[in-house]
Amino acid sequence: MYLDLHSHSVSSDDSRATVEQYVKWIQVLRKRGNVVDGIVLTEHRKFDFDRDYSQLAAEYGVLILKGSELDTLYGHFLVYGVNQGLTNDLDFSNVRLDSRELMKAARQHGALAIPAHPGRFGIGLVDYMEQGESFEDVHIVERLNGGSRAGENERAEELCSQKGYLGTGGSDAHLASHICACVTDFQATIQNEQDLVQALLSGEFKPVRLEETQNGSV
Repeated sequence: MYLDLHSHSVSSDDSRATVEQYVKWIQVLRKRGNVVDGIVLTEHRKFDFDRDYSQLAAEYGVLILKGSELDTLYGHFLVYGVNQGLTNDLDFSNVRLDSRELMKAARQHGALAIPAHPGRFGIGLVDYMEQGESFEDVHIVERLNGGSRAGENERAEELCSQKGYLGTGGSDAHLASHICACVTDFQATIQNEQDLVQALLSGEFKPVRLEETQNGSV
């Protein structure tokens, strides 16, 4: 399965794309021969418990999962498998969350938190590691980010090579036409957020760019 693990709808304060615009654009991508199975909405500093996209997902044949992108002391983190227990323990709106506490709390609640765009200049995990910080609970990072500038994905790739980290792919889309620029190729069949967490923990995935999905050729 090819899933975009990083996207933002109008529920995030800096995005102009609706979820419906995303799933409609995915139909365009499919007509061009690309294989896209679903997206994860990782809204900034929140989790939308009250939003139900099941009807939209069924209508367009696109898996729509929900997650979060949180601000921490050591960069942004993508959180998958968010549940009420985790949001009770942590204030998702806090822009100075402790990254290490976030990762531990996520696992305690059956969720998973991974560094977003670690190679991003100024706010990525690579910068903090170069300053001497260490993160023993990091095993997976976002390796391919569709919104990264020149050199940033390369820094993430180098980090994965040096540390033996696994890497995911996500578009970081804030506009409809940017969705699925980068995706994650999973061996597992994923139907819900818990399936996603288990698939990530299995390690059987890799990041790819949209063009690499052409007719399932990867």
